[in-house]
Amino acid sequence: MAKVQSRNSLSLVILSIFVIFYLNNIVVDGKSSFGRVLDPVKMGLKKEKLSHFRVYWHDIVGGKNPTAVPVANAPGAKKSPTAFGLITMIDDPITEGPELSSKLIGRAQGLYASASLGELGLLMNMNFAFMVGKYNGSTISIMGRNTVFSKVREMPIIGGSGLFRFARGYVQAQTHMFNLTNGDATVEYNIYVFHF
Repeated sequence: MAKVQSRNSLSLVILSIFVIFYLNNIVVDGKSSFGRVLDPVKMGLKKEKLSHFRVYWHDIVGGKNPTAVPVANAPGAKKSPTAFGLITMIDDPITEGPELSSKLIGRAQGLYASASLGELGLLMNMNFAFMVGKYNGSTISIMGRNTVFSKVREMPIIGGSGLFRFARGYVQAQTHMFNLTNGDATVEYNIYVFHF
């Protein structure tokens, strides 16, 4: 019986050494077949900074040229007080000021979906694609919950591209104007984003 336990202990020790050696080569050495450790400085990621932007998002659902179009409507969504199950694709203008005629600085492209049975709560999934200045071609990706009738809504920044690679942070949305007749809205977005 003692010899069996000794063999099991010896086998366990050998297995442990093998696992430690194997993991050490993959994780520490970084020479796995599918991944490697990179130097952030060599990728141009020198110092992270925090930027703040204030922009205006224009959701145009009425008129001849809507920028928000319903694409899916679950059974019962029309009868639901919160339009639960309605999904809308957007390509909304983002401007420097609250007027739609102010300087166009980008587009909010993505979708929002009515995702709450009890209140008008939207799942927002969109990229703020910038079109001017040094941010031209860069995006900030936002995904989160937007309870439309709350004074201020906060949603996370989950990434970005271009000058916003590795972005993280949050946005605060506050309704500037809502047209009860046609459903058009202008929302002020304050963006707080860490980026390199």
